Amino acid sequence: MTDITHIPARPIKWSTVLDHAILITGALFMLIPMLMVLQTVTTTDVQTIRNGPEFVIGDQFGANFYKAMFEASGFSGENSGTSMLINSMILGLGFALGKIVIGMMAAYALVYFRLRFATFAFWLIFTTLLLPLEVRILPSYEVAQKLGLLNTYTGLIVPLIASATATFFFRQYFRSIPEELVEAARIDGAGPIKFFIDILMPLSQTMIAAMFIIMFVYGWNQYLWPTMITTEEGMYTLVRGIKQITQDFEGNNIPEYGRANMLALIAILPPVAVVIFFQSWFVKGLTESDK
Repeated sequence: MTDITHIPARPIKWSTVLDHAILITGALFMLIPMLMVLQTVTTTDVQTIRNGPEFVIGDQFGANFYKAMFEASGFSGENSGTSMLINSMILGLGFALGKIVIGMMAAYALVYFRLRFATFAFWLIFTTLLLPLEVRILPSYEVAQKLGLLNTYTGLIVPLIASATATFFFRQYFRSIPEELVEAARIDGAGPIKFFIDILMPLSQTMIAAMFIIMFVYGWNQYLWPTMITTEEGMYTLVRGIKQITQDFEGNNIPEYGRANMLALIAILPPVAVVIFFQSWFVKGLTESDK
């Protein structure tokens, strides 16, 4: 039998210990704002204003949750947390799905239709990444206003639905698909629509999942565009509504920090759930080389 007392001890890899220590420290540092938010949703607004963030857990969590989800603020009484959550969900899903569909169709045309100016058209699309929303927001707003899209889901989603990012990734993905597969589909009598729906879309599941995460989170966190396009309180999104609640200094009112922070916590949950659910597909979609 082997004497276990003579088994040499494993040397400590200090570089690994240092790497893990840095990662743990960074994670704890990132959690500090979340812990402050969690603390403020358990105390009254007066206590938060008077004492600031404390290491004290109060008993107002249920009350703040009820106010955040079911009581309306503002003048119309239409912007409860539930309605704002629904608006944000519609915006995020519409944003993601619309950008994926438009990006896939544009990439499909650029790669498989052999257009004479396909490369030029692609780079023309790609250069739009240099024009952020803030640069083109006034003409976009003017067009939406003239078309009567203010305070509508169409106005929230459609003006920003074109995506150079999705077009770029899907173009690179489609170019990596073997030409033999295209020839086999053509021999089997698959037309352009059948090839796109029955072959390309199933093959693109990981890339679709990766784009869905990116575009959903981007659409969910939109603040500037919903602020301009929505003037009715019933159309407010969560991000838009939270800002309004914290600015309520008029008269004898005080900012509802407990309610606003509760809404902030609720606003975090859908993007986190999407990232967790699509995490494995997200990694495959962006790193897989054998398409």
